[in-house]
Order: sequence, then structure tokens, then C-alpha cells
Amino acid sequence: MAKFNIEMLTPEEMEQMKEATFQILERTGVDIRCAEACDLLKNAGAKINGTIAKIPRELVEESIAQAPSGINIYDRNGNLAMDLSGHNSYFGPGVTCPYFYDPYTHERRLAVKQDVCNVAKVADALKNIDFLMSLCLVSDKTKVLADVHEVDAMMQNSTKPILTWSFTAENLSVIIDMAEAVVGGAQALREKPYLMVYAEPITPLVHTKESLEKIILLARRGVPSVYSPGMSFGGTAPVTLSGALSVALADVLTGVVISQLANPGAPIICGSNGGALDMRSMQCTYGSPEMAIVDAAGTQMYHYWNLPSFGLAGATDGKVIDAQAAWEVTAQIIFAMGAGANLVHDLGMMDVGMTGSLAFMVLCDEIVGFAKQLRRGMIVDEENLAGDVIAKVGPGGNFLMEEHTFRNFRKAMFIPELGLRKSWANWEADGKKTIADLTHEKVIRLLENHKPEPLDQEVLQKVQAIVEKAEQSQAKNVE
Repeated sequence: MAKFNIEMLTPEEMEQMKEATFQILERTGVDIRCAEACDLLKNAGAKINGTIAKIPRELVEESIAQAPSGINIYDRNGNLAMDLSGHNSYFGPGVTCPYFYDPYTHERRLAVKQDVCNVAKVADALKNIDFLMSLCLVSDKTKVLADVHEVDAMMQNSTKPILTWSFTAENLSVIIDMAEAVVGGAQALREKPYLMVYAEPITPLVHTKESLEKIILLARRGVPSVYSPGMSFGGTAPVTLSGALSVALADVLTGVVISQLANPGAPIICGSNGGALDMRSMQCTYGSPEMAIVDAAGTQMYHYWNLPSFGLAGATDGKVIDAQAAWEVTAQIIFAMGAGANLVHDLGMMDVGMTGSLAFMVLCDEIVGFAKQLRRGMIVDEENLAGDVIAKVGPGGNFLMEEHTFRNFRKAMFIPELGLRKSWANWEADGKKTIADLTHEKVIRLLENHKPEPLDQEVLQKVQAIVEKAEQSQAKNVE
């Protein structure tokens, strides 16, 4: 049982946050730039003036009650991979970095499809990464189909579940078709979802046609959606953290309402992602403590409403693997796990979200393992209290050769693969390698030796036919 819990809000403050959120929805309203979503809201009792919708709390509460409190996510082979409920936490890479660190030359360059293949392959081998995101925005394929090609690359290089994004509802439909081909049809995907898709409002309180079309389509096809803003505190959201969170919650609950109006019981995962706007550089940051605070407080509110939660951890503002990168992501990962965020993304993102790094993803995987041990905490039972072996060894004895030690040391202690725990002499003899050196070496080792389970050839042909059809359709549109 997990004992390491982080709570940012008291019960009284949670009630205040709820009231502030409902007041925004009822008094200020939200900008709904999708005619179908406006119609759904109007027919359900919301007040519509142009594109501004004011949503009554009764409708919000009814929608929250209809949304699933937990979602089971499966791998490519139909095995249960994640139980997105309660305080269960699962981790995966980030997405849409336009640049990438080449794993062999360490050059920072534009991301290409092969980088997504490599991300999936390395993530497939890492034990603390539970789901895939592309960590890239590919530049070497048809630009308006970058989202489709990223999913294609992930499907071919890992069996782990996929969380992705899409430019449009049309592209999203193609991606869902691909996932259905992989798992054996539409009903199979509904029953054992292997795909999740991310969409976001534009803070403050604007919901675009593209985002709403996507969550409506996802709801009707039974694919879990992730709806989360990308706030900048002091820019697109209030600089005060509770104010920023109230805006995020209003935006996300708008998505919950629309998804449930489109299809009652539709699976949706809720987030409150955002970063502080550094007033010196006007740069929105990932590494700020404020990001972790708002994310944890948002997670607490989604637990209050019994909604699966989307978290953010593993992204640094730093440019290289150094002390800044390590401290920022360690704090994020510990906060996300302590708060109990269910689906935590962004492992491996550097350079304020602009550059993806396989080596940094490997380091984040190790930090997640460290955090899992913290969360596991101390177990107090007969086996762990070790009364019999203490009596056997007695005063001044040694526990090294005891069966109890052999039986328990792997689970009682976190054993890092990359962390340096050797003597100075042995470290010098091994080449004085830093943590950055070791992560780069592990990446190359995995790329050259790990063999992901390949897609069945018949399934691969179906997926490729769907991708090719999308390419042909896009070519006709260009003509």
C-alpha cells in the first residue's frame, strides 16, 4: 500500500476551489468555437450567447458523475497495462519536441520519424515507462500527417499503450483506424483500449473547433481522451496559483461535460498542466516549482471528483543532463507520484519542451524507480520486522549471510543501474564516467540490442495501407 502522499489543498480549500470553478462556468462562461458542441450544451440547458456558453453546475455535476472513475488501458496484445484509478501512477515520454538530440552524435537537430522509432524501442525496454508518446514532432514526412506517422512508428516498435495527439479530427479518425487494425477491430479497441489521445483548450477558457471535434469523436468511438490546458501562470492564466488552477478546472470540466453529452460514460482523463511565465525572459517554464504545485493540486481535485488524472513530470528547462535537469525532474516525478496522478507524461523533454532526448528519458526512468521506492515506504509486518533473524544474529552480529537478507534485499532496497555507488578507485578505473556518460551508453546499448516484439505482418500491411491512403488523400487535397 502506498504511504507517500502529497496533498496541496485542505478539505476547506477544495470546497473553495470547486465553488470558484463552478462560478467561472456559470458567471464568466467559456468560448465554444464548435457548432456541434454549442448545440449539445444548449440542448442540455447551458445558456449560449454567440459562442459563449454558461454552464450550470447541475449539468457539470451530472457529467462528472457519468464519466468513469477509472479506465483500464491495455497493451498491443490485449494485456492489462495500466489501471488509471485511485492513486495509481504510470509514466511515459513527452510529445511534439521539434528538435532532438541525435543518440550517436549528440547533435541537436530537427526530429525525424526514425527518432520516434528509437523512442518507442528504448521505452519498450525501460521497466518504469508504462506508455508511449513520440517525444518528437517529425519533420521528414508530410507535415500535416506528422501525427499519423508518429503513431505508425510507435506501433511498430513497442507493444506498450500509446498516448498521442492529432492535428485534426480527420487525422484522428485515421489514427483510430490504425489502432483498430492493430487490436482486431472497433469493438476490440472499445473493450480493451490501447490508444489514448490528447487534446487541449486554449487558456483562458477558449475551446477550439479542432479540440472539441476531437473529444466528441473520441467519445463516440470509445477511445479515452485526455483533456488538459497548457497554461502559463501570469500570461494565459492568473499568476496566483489558485486562480490559475480554477481556470484550468473550468476548462477541463467543460471538456468533461461535452464528452459526456456526446456519449454518456465516455472515458476521459483530466489534467491541469502549466508553467510559470518567467518575467525576465517571457519564457513559460517546465522546471518551476509552481508547475508541480498546480499539477498536484489539480490531481487532488480530480480525485475529489473521482476522475482519472493527467500529470506532467520529466521535463527540464535545462539544455544538457546536469544538476538543473536532475533536480527539476526529480521534484516533478516525486510530486506527481506523491499526488497520485494517474497518467504522467513528458519524460525525456529538455530545453523548455523544444528538444527530446533519449538519454534524458533513460535518466528519468531511473528517477521514477527511485520515486517508486519512496512511495512504497516502510512495510511493517512480521517478515519486515525481522524479529526471528534479529534474535538469531544477536548483539554485534552480521546480517549479510542470512537467508532473510537474500530473500528481501531486492525489494527492500532501491538498486540503481546508473547511480554511482562505487569507490573512487573503481570509478577512476572505469573511466571516470558521469551520469550523462552512462545514460548515453545505455541508450546505444538498447538501440543496438533490444528487439521489440514486431507487428504481425498481416496487421502491419493493414496499418501501412491506412497510412498510404491518408497520404494519397492529402496529395489530392494539395492538388
